[in-house]
Amino acid sequence: MSIATAKRFTIAEYHRLTELGFFGEDDRVELINGELVKMAAKGTAHETCLRRLLRELSAIVAERATLQCQSPIVLPTNSEPEPDFSLVQNRPDDYLSSHPCPGDILLLIEIADSSLSYDKQVKLPLYAEAGISNYWIFNLSQTCLECYSEPYQNAPGQFGYRRTLIFLPNESVNLPYFHDLALDLSRVFPPTIES
Repeated sequence: MSIATAKRFTIAEYHRLTELGFFGEDDRVELINGELVKMAAKGTAHETCLRRLLRELSAIVAERATLQCQSPIVLPTNSEPEPDFSLVQNRPDDYLSSHPCPGDILLLIEIADSSLSYDKQVKLPLYAEAGISNYWIFNLSQTCLECYSEPYQNAPGQFGYRRTLIFLPNESVNLPYFHDLALDLSRVFPPTIES
């Protein structure tokens, strides 16, 4: 008796599928541990937070780093996720030769409502295993910012972050590597809509 196994893709195979037009314009997929994963649909609160965060981060970071929005990064586990935001080191070629890899990444940010468990259970260990030093989740269901740092391996094949800090929407948080730059969270979290 044989057991069927799912096809796992390398990053090169994933790129080739894209070049061949395997994915349509509206297909939102990422490569995670060699598997094609359909990305969750985004609600209005997610998109509002995304717009507000894009505006605020662009203004405070300016030319000191490169800000990517929903763009791919390359991880050594045959993964090419597209986090909501990546703050990466400036590079002379502006990443023309390759997508950012862990050594380029200063901070990854996900905005989570329906994707919260995925961002914590799948992406968090993936980012920790890759050595991403700072990972933030804008938790829209609990209206807080979860900041993870100090990646570590707590058992064979199990990765996480040693440090977690929670910030509330009326607080400010300093950006990693740029401690003089503060993000006012009241300008990022979507306002509540009265019903």
